Parts: sequence; structure tokens; C-alpha cells
Amino acid sequence: MNSFSPNMLKTFEACPKKYYFKYIQKISVPQKSAVFEKGKKVHALANYYLRGDDISKLEKALNPEEKTIWEALKQNEYLQKSYVNSEYNLSCKIGNYWIGGRLDALLKDENNYYILDYKTGSIPKNPEYDYQTMIYLLCTSKLLEKETLKQVQSDVRNIKFVYIDLKNNQNCVIDFSPEKAQEYEKRLIDICDKITNAQLPEEIEHSKMCEFCEYRKICI
Repeated sequence: MNSFSPNMLKTFEACPKKYYFKYIQKISVPQKSAVFEKGKKVHALANYYLRGDDISKLEKALNPEEKTIWEALKQNEYLQKSYVNSEYNLSCKIGNYWIGGRLDALLKDENNYYILDYKTGSIPKNPEYDYQTMIYLLCTSKLLEKETLKQVQSDVRNIKFVYIDLKNNQNCVIDFSPEKAQEYEKRLIDICDKITNAQLPEEIEHSKMCEFCEYRKICI
């Protein structure tokens, strides 16, 4: 049975041939680690911080830019909520497919659950319908439904997805609802069907974006 992550769906939508190289042929192309280093440090710090670990030594190892970003995240209103989990792998089944990913953090208050996603770069252009948003909200919803069934009293609450834009120090909040759940499931099943039934053309039309693709040397 096929299983899909947000990155897999985004890759296919951007370029089916890149998807073929990366996820079918499983060709791994080294990328500069410095590009991801800042984000990795912030995510690791947030994980330890939310778990209640002592991070004082790790904070001292941050460079000035990383420290500014970290302080902004630490003071963010959503990081003050009650801790549920962080750096958590989750998945669920929709139609004939399994979807899932690794969320940065899940927190809650008296009324809501909050899925947090920290961005040191930019947030998605259409965050409400980004594959990450849709998959994480659906999977978290189904997870909480299972947990609720174990309890005598119902404890189903609202779920919100929060992109924390650390570059601009802003939050982008997306509400969830039964209507959105149905719409998200349809959109995700549609793209998963396309991937499953895709037949790659021998020739593809290249664009300027191909110049920045890590697979350009074996594709163009």
C-alpha cells in the first residue's frame, strides 16, 4: 500500500520526473548542509525546551542570528500553551492511501489543540491548502479521535494549524472543521491517485526552476 508525505506530494506537483528520481529510483543527491543548519538547531532547541530539558548550554552555542530567532520563538504566544508532544511522527489512512509526516509540536489549552510548524524561511504561499497543513490536520484529528474513544467522557476539541514565521515574526493560523476535513481528504486522494497512475513522458518541458534542481545533471 502506498504511503505519502507532504514533501512527496509537493515534489510530484512541482515535477513528476523529480519525484521519479527521488522516490522511485531513490537517487540521493548531496545538498549543502549549511542551508538547513539554522532550522535544525531551532527545531532541536524547541523540542528540548518544550519537553522541559535544560537547554542553557545549547543556547550559549548559538550564533547571534540563531539566538535572535530562538528568542523570538521562545517568546511566541503559542509556545506558552500546554505541551502534548513534539518532533512526533504521525500517520493516518485516507481512501486507499496512508499519509503522514513529522510535526514540530502539538500543544493545547482549554479550548483547542495547536499544531505548530516553525519556519526560518518562508511559509507556504497558500498555507490553508498546503499539503503539510492538510496532512497534519487530518492525521492529528484522527489521532485525537482515537484517544477520545478510550475515554469515558468526550474530549474532542478544535484543532488549529499554526505556521510560526520566524523570518517576519508573524503567526499564520488555520482553523480546522468537518467541512475542511472532507475537502482535504478529496484533494489528497486526488493527488495520490495521480501519482499512483502516473506515466512519465520521455521528454519534459524544462523551466528556469530546473537550473536550481539537484537532479538537473541527470535530467537535462
